[in-house]
Amino acid sequence: MANDDLGRTLRRLRRLASLTQEELADRSHVSVDVIRQLEQGRKHSARLPTLHALANGLGVELTTLLGDPPAVSSGGENDGPRFVSMRRAIMPVLWGPEPQSPCLEFSLDRLREEIAQGWSKYHDAEFDTVLKVIPKLIAEARSVTVSVSEEDRIAGFAALAKVLQLAGHLAVRMAKTDLALISLERAIDAAEQSSDPLLPAMIVNSVAWTYQRQGRLNDAMSIALQAAESIKDGGHTDIADGLKVWGALTMSAATSAARSNDYERAAALMEDAEKEAGRVAKLPAGSDSRMVSVFSPSSVRIERVRLAVQYGRPEDALALAKGMRLSKDTPPSWRTWLLLDVARAHTDLGDAPGAVKTLEALRRVAPTWMQHHTLAVAIVRDLWNLPNHPSGLRSLAEFLGVVG
Repeated sequence: MANDDLGRTLRRLRRLASLTQEELADRSHVSVDVIRQLEQGRKHSARLPTLHALANGLGVELTTLLGDPPAVSSGGENDGPRFVSMRRAIMPVLWGPEPQSPCLEFSLDRLREEIAQGWSKYHDAEFDTVLKVIPKLIAEARSVTVSVSEEDRIAGFAALAKVLQLAGHLAVRMAKTDLALISLERAIDAAEQSSDPLLPAMIVNSVAWTYQRQGRLNDAMSIALQAAESIKDGGHTDIADGLKVWGALTMSAATSAARSNDYERAAALMEDAEKEAGRVAKLPAGSDSRMVSVFSPSSVRIERVRLAVQYGRPEDALALAKGMRLSKDTPPSWRTWLLLDVARAHTDLGDAPGAVKTLEALRRVAPTWMQHHTLAVAIVRDLWNLPNHPSGLRSLAEFLGVVG
């Protein structure tokens, strides 16, 4: 990877973890001299195994260390007008006007459909499209919360919760995790005023993911487990939607445990999730899948592949991925992660042709997501630095901007 921001990101994450350079070197098994050179800007690149080891030592996703995905704008307080509009929608101006009830032509069903489409666009990595519509959707949902009809008000709070959750996810993708938490906390407030008992827990899962991005692994695991327990204790795992929410929270907790190097707990949690995932299809059909947590046998297997790569077990990752059939409701974002992890496993094993073949498949099924992932760029850079380039690598390198 060649990245001018790598050293700054590494230093920031190390300080957030309250680690000295020597302590990070001990945790990651990367020499302290390499860490110093990266942080001081005397070394601008590192191979994937080194980056992976540093990310594990810091307890963060590899993509957190690699930096913001390409094509997702980020720039502190000087962001573009669309981002400013989203920020204002999440945090309305102090002493601003109160929301007004919707006009007679307004359709709550249409609003719900537009929010569902927003989630689909998000999973398709069409972030600019989502960023454009978020302020309007938040404003319309807020207007419903002051309707004359109590039924409409309750439905309005549910809609507001889902669109604020979407805004939180988008903020995370733009490396604005503090804004994301503000949006998600307001989403939970709205969810608690709706009639959906699953909605607060769904949003807690998004908060846990955001905590993970901030390196707050214990916090992420704690709230995910607590929310999962509340879903089970409330008897909600006897319906498909409830089981999906419980499963997503359990997998989130497993991810936090794995990044904390508690692999035994992570394995136990994933085993619980896998046992339950098969029940989803046997339960009565739930609501719109675009608006509910992702949980199925496919998603469990994808997460197991990801954890195997993180454990440094590429052979296990490839064995788990072999012959996998993904369910039709598996979002493109999850398919992307699976193929990226398989490509990483091939790279770790020195199988450059296998990595290229997998990346070519990713380009066919999710080209937009591929361009948004710094991990894809990092893998291709590593392959490009090999003395012998496998067939197809140049096309991928040009597609991702690794070479001109």
